[in-house]
Amino acid sequence: MNFNLSIPTRIHFGSGILKDAIIKEEKLFSGIVLIVSTEDMDRLGFTKIIADIVNSLPNVEHTVQYCNITANPKLDEVNKGIDIAIENNVKVVIGVGGGSALDAAKTIAAGTGAKEHIDKYFFGGIQPDERTLPIVAIPTTSGTGSEMSKSGILSCTEKKIKTGVRGENLYPSVAIVDPELTYTVPMRITMETGFDVLAHAVESYLSKASNYFTHILSEQAIAIVAKELPALAGDINNHAAREKMSYASMIMGINLGNASTVLPHRMQYPIGALTDTSHGTGLATIYPAWIDLTYSYAENKWNCIGKLLSGKECTDKHTVYNAFIDFMNKTCGRPKLKDLGFSGKDAIILADMVTGNIGLDPAGSKEMVYEIYKKAIAE
Repeated sequence: MNFNLSIPTRIHFGSGILKDAIIKEEKLFSGIVLIVSTEDMDRLGFTKIIADIVNSLPNVEHTVQYCNITANPKLDEVNKGIDIAIENNVKVVIGVGGGSALDAAKTIAAGTGAKEHIDKYFFGGIQPDERTLPIVAIPTTSGTGSEMSKSGILSCTEKKIKTGVRGENLYPSVAIVDPELTYTVPMRITMETGFDVLAHAVESYLSKASNYFTHILSEQAIAIVAKELPALAGDINNHAAREKMSYASMIMGINLGNASTVLPHRMQYPIGALTDTSHGTGLATIYPAWIDLTYSYAENKWNCIGKLLSGKECTDKHTVYNAFIDFMNKTCGRPKLKDLGFSGKDAIILADMVTGNIGLDPAGSKEMVYEIYKKAIAE
């Protein structure tokens, strides 16, 4: 049993801990601090709450807010944030929001430290270096696990590309996970981001880079999501379920950095780049076809996943497939690629757009990618 594990991010977890956690980390904050967020976070008052706490710290001059990040954060949005940060001589970057805001904050911190736009990292696959500014990640959704991962997923609208900037220096210095910040997330986003937690758990479990430790975290997360996401579908104000989903999302962030994801995540990026739809929706369009076509490559693991998800013994593809369909019907629904505007001829186009390491999937091959798209479009 040999494996390497990296968890460089300090974690503060718990309901109502936001202020105390920031104060405990006061030594990290100095000079001018940039808060990266979305218009929704600004409207809900989260950025002001955090700015007021940070501005009270002894070594902070003041905060600058950049709240122009959109869903599927865009390359030009990040580059504008870098310009603002360099102009203001920012020393620390805080990301507040869902995965879009956190990923943008991480890449802004990288570009600001290097004093250049992020283009060469995005297009050239270059890893940010040690000049990356300290990053504090404060998630307000239970989904991406970006607060614990070493990647920032961005989109280039002009070239229809969605891909990741990745590297050890993108790990946040600190993650502050306060489930109370998720209480206002509406039903649709709760379900979409919740499915992303499940996807992280399933894919990091099946990944060839997984290990004994990540298996344990995946199994725990699948069991939590299986119970708590349907509970939230029945009662969006179930705070106990919110807390457990925040925990599951966070530990899957650990798995992202240590076991990675497999085919569905690589395959969602072209869908998101072409349609600007949510990550969770794109994943859900792919999963049934992926399960159907790749079950035979990892039967024992799939059976275990199916049992954790359904609470029933799963011994074949049929029972595993039905476990997922039943779960999706209770939570995120069954979005279809054809409903997003794709037709049969698009399968080859989408397959050609897939980048990244597809070899971590037990069934990973270009041919399989094409077959999954083709089946998903036909459903």
